[in-house]
Amino acid sequence: MTENVEDLTVSYTDGGIETVRELDKVILSKGSWTTILFRYQDWDRAKEAYGPDKFTIRRYQKRNGEYRQQSKFNISSRAQAEGLIKALQGWLDEAE
Repeated sequence: MTENVEDLTVSYTDGGIETVRELDKVILSKGSWTTILFRYQDWDRAKEAYGPDKFTIRRYQKRNGEYRQQSKFNISSRAQAEGLIKALQGWLDEAE
């Protein structure tokens, strides 16, 4: 398990191949509950190449000095990411 929020990752290696490659992350909140937005790519074994960029939001809870993933939301496509941005920006603009 991970003790430092900066060390949390979605990278994953299986059989010597990095099947999930983390490209970037933004820590949205820190504390006993931590939220991180990750940008990543999955390895496509058939094509032997990484696929398009994907995004996931992960929530971690710190217990006994270690972070444990509690929930996740995968943004499945560029269109879904753009819809999420548009909705949030509209609500923020309304609130001003």
